[in-house]
Amino acid sequence: MPEQIYSPFTTFNFSNRNCFLTGQALTSDEEKIQVFPQWLMSRYKLEDQPFKLLDESMATYKDLKIPCAAHVNEAFLEPLENEIAVAFDIGYEAVAKLDSLKLFQWAGKLLYGIIFNEVQSGIKLQHAKGEEFNISQSIIHKFSNLHLMLQSLNLPITFEGFKPYSIFLFKTDNNIEEFGYRDEINTLTFSLRIKDFGLIICMQDNGANRAYHREMVAKIENEILHPIQFEEFCGRVFYSAYLFNRLPEYHTFTVEDTIYIEAEPLRGMSSKPLFDDWINKTYGQVLESFWKNWGFLLFEIIKNVEKPMSFLFNPDGSLINGSTLELSR
Repeated sequence: MPEQIYSPFTTFNFSNRNCFLTGQALTSDEEKIQVFPQWLMSRYKLEDQPFKLLDESMATYKDLKIPCAAHVNEAFLEPLENEIAVAFDIGYEAVAKLDSLKLFQWAGKLLYGIIFNEVQSGIKLQHAKGEEFNISQSIIHKFSNLHLMLQSLNLPITFEGFKPYSIFLFKTDNNIEEFGYRDEINTLTFSLRIKDFGLIICMQDNGANRAYHREMVAKIENEILHPIQFEEFCGRVFYSAYLFNRLPEYHTFTVEDTIYIEAEPLRGMSSKPLFDDWINKTYGQVLESFWKNWGFLLFEIIKNVEKPMSFLFNPDGSLINGSTLELSR
């Protein structure tokens, strides 16, 4: 008999008594794993660094944990962590050789771990007020599908003719001590800038953001980017993920014990473009946040609203060599 897909959002089971990935009952409260893996926290001294949750409460990186059956961790998660840790320690060249699905699984597990903690926190807060926990159906839809995709870790799941994600990887001239992490839970977008690379993943767009930025990617993918250049492109992707106006739909079916996930066409019955209109003023607000380390303000960024400030491209469209930028890293 084929193994069953676990759907925690059907019953809203976010108890610490069940494995986050399989739903099976746990024998001990100690069966938990870190959301941010220990090797990453140790490398960048993150354990006691503050981490703000959506309800404005503060945790530390080491506080963020999820319940996980010991044998599930040992069989499926630890081997993935070990492979990712080795590649990340080497840097860009090794990361570029990783299977993109493994990068998605690793980042997806991390982002889902944050979601799990956010949902737990939200449920406790609402119950303390004597209220039912409310969350939009579209967000439940996205989170449920991310959890479904993550079960490619432990179940014989095949993505039928598509990849559920867009991945962008660049060589980046980083400060070797810097840990640059960012996520946007509502759009399931993730970025990490460490070592000599920058990584961006849109978790659930079926490759749409990759296609949307394909011309720009073709110009910069073989360059070594200054951190401000990577953050500029990162801002573009986070903004386009916000403009992405489809809610992907998937079907699952089982053939000879293999679970296949099939994606419905994104265009569906709508003639509307996949992305809403790009508005430079809004993009400038995003960029102001991404360029916080360098102190550029919105009025500077959109001084010419038709051509916002860029460290990637000159006004004539030619690429700026990152090594010529005299900005602190």
